[in-house]
Amino acid sequence: MAVPQGVLFGMGNPLLDISGTVDEDFIKKYNLKKNDAILADPAVHADLYSDLVKSFKVDYIAGGATQNSIRVAQWILNVPHAASFVGCVGKDDYGKILRERAEGNSVKVAYLEDEKTPTGTCACLITGKERSLVANISAANNYKIAHLELPEVWGLVQSAKVMYISGFFLTVSPPSIMKVAQHAAEKNKLFCFNLAAPFISEFFKEPLMAVAPYWDFIFGNETEAAAFSKANGFGTEDLKEIAQKIADLPKVNTARPRTVVITHGSEATIVCHQGKVVEFPVEKLEPEKIVDTNGAGDAFVGGFLAQLTLGQDIEACIRCAHWAAKVVIQRSGATFPDKCEFQ
Repeated sequence: MAVPQGVLFGMGNPLLDISGTVDEDFIKKYNLKKNDAILADPAVHADLYSDLVKSFKVDYIAGGATQNSIRVAQWILNVPHAASFVGCVGKDDYGKILRERAEGNSVKVAYLEDEKTPTGTCACLITGKERSLVANISAANNYKIAHLELPEVWGLVQSAKVMYISGFFLTVSPPSIMKVAQHAAEKNKLFCFNLAAPFISEFFKEPLMAVAPYWDFIFGNETEAAAFSKANGFGTEDLKEIAQKIADLPKVNTARPRTVVITHGSEATIVCHQGKVVEFPVEKLEPEKIVDTNGAGDAFVGGFLAQLTLGQDIEACIRCAHWAAKVVIQRSGATFPDKCEFQ
């Protein structure tokens, strides 16, 4: 299948990842948990970023969950501007780096530039094979629906067949999310979403459940699925049951059933597709080959979206998702080789 330009659209928080391997004391100092993602609390994390840069060797990587997934999908699709991305950055050097990195991956970028607020950053703290993310989203928090409604930006939505947004963006602009979701439902396009982090289900349940009826594909990991289950009173921690219950939630576009995808690290990926729950084993990787799990979930979604965009079946989507995650966890940060060798 020939891939048209602009077939995949993403909207989210563009962040510059400041990634470093830290010690246990650093994690404890800032009251963090491993394998968690939180928003920075100024009262607790004000010095974290400068402390990280001063105390450890760091890498600067273009990041933000949705942008990562879009970059990976673009890499796999390998057609310039097959994917587009919208979000807000500051008018500063970090914003320039983000644009250069995304455009360097051939993503069509349409950033809103905030002249008064710095570009958002995310501390990616690696301890062994695990990671803790602390996002100071800054300018990313200032995205406005007025930018989305500009003809040149809304045109990206209109030309896309697959839309992807992470739950992290619920903290920024729910009206923008709803506008894209409603467009997808009206035009029978695919609307894909991600539970993002446990705190989204815990503290942003109202906007999360407002967009839930528009989900054609919903992604999450085991802790995010459990948090969603608890917030909605499902009364179960069984991931297969949770997948089925999410699939059965009310849906606006009844042209297709909802597909639920729950990842579980190296354990089997659980998928509820067309009303049936299926497990897809994850190919084991020798522990010594794992460099950094940061970005694995984003890469998984990117691989899935690439094949979904190509019209492939669920098995092909999962196979590519697992492959992309496997590539990324053998590298530092959400990065990938120049050439995509997926077959």
